[in-house]
Amino acid sequence: MDLVFFGSGAFGLPTLQRLAHAHRVTAIITQPDRKAGRGARLTPTPIGAWAAEHLPHVPLLKPGRVSDPESLEQVRAFPADAWVVIAYGQKLSPALLADRFAINLHASLLPRWRGAAPINWAILQGDSQTGNSVITLADRMDAGLVLGQSRRDIEPTHTTAELHDLLAADGPDLVERVLAQHASGTLTPTEQDETLVTHARKLSKQDAWVDFSAPAPACRNRIHGLNPWPGVVVDGAGEPLKILRAQATTLPAEEDSVPGTLLDARQGLVRCAPGTALRLIEVQPSGKRAMPWADFARGRELRASDRLIGGAGEC
Repeated sequence: MDLVFFGSGAFGLPTLQRLAHAHRVTAIITQPDRKAGRGARLTPTPIGAWAAEHLPHVPLLKPGRVSDPESLEQVRAFPADAWVVIAYGQKLSPALLADRFAINLHASLLPRWRGAAPINWAILQGDSQTGNSVITLADRMDAGLVLGQSRRDIEPTHTTAELHDLLAADGPDLVERVLAQHASGTLTPTEQDETLVTHARKLSKQDAWVDFSAPAPACRNRIHGLNPWPGVVVDGAGEPLKILRAQATTLPAEEDSVPGTLLDARQGLVRCAPGTALRLIEVQPSGKRAMPWADFARGRELRASDRLIGGAGEC
């Protein structure tokens, strides 16, 4: 099958690798190189970097606006039985998509979590299960017909980074299944139930807080759902401290200290809503590497009754 691949983020890389092995990729479209790092060097997208190294024979396009007339004409000239779009980062116009079979891989069980940060929000809201959806492209974001889905349980230990990689690895099988059904004429598109739509808005640095008065499982979900970015930052021992991993546990009902109180400095036990506590597993002090809580506590004079204050700003 001839395919044109549109993608920028690392989420689409496992699928591109599979498609390049099993099909003929006639072109790869990605976002332009951007300045990154302390030296502000022009850096290709993960898709662009991999394609340049491993598929040097495949045309690699980096249009600023893929739907502009010049880019539109160039992209539509490539032979293709299907277009595969994964984390591309630009909207494809109706004129660009006209008479093309185009599919999009999205990291949620649509119609739940349409939008920019579906993996984060599935963890933030305590969902027990998520997955991938392959949909047609529509004028409204992530509102296309559902062509196939895969499911995966969310474990209490999963961070957004870990779940991202697991869902990315699930992508190739699902996309291949949809492409095979398209080729055989057996696809069964399903409309999304608009009454079940939830939106996964884009996150910002202003989201880097935690409310220790909430139940411990909700605090843990916030910590894991914002890992690696923007992270949950608290004021710990007088300095900004990013919490990377935590475990929810219970407390005796009579424990009535203020939420955020450090109940056990050695174990990193923090009081949350009545009857619940967080055990801090991994943290990152400002300007330093990530480390186990025990290593952080060992170098500081922490006491039970110290408080961690959520929303301390950048770390």
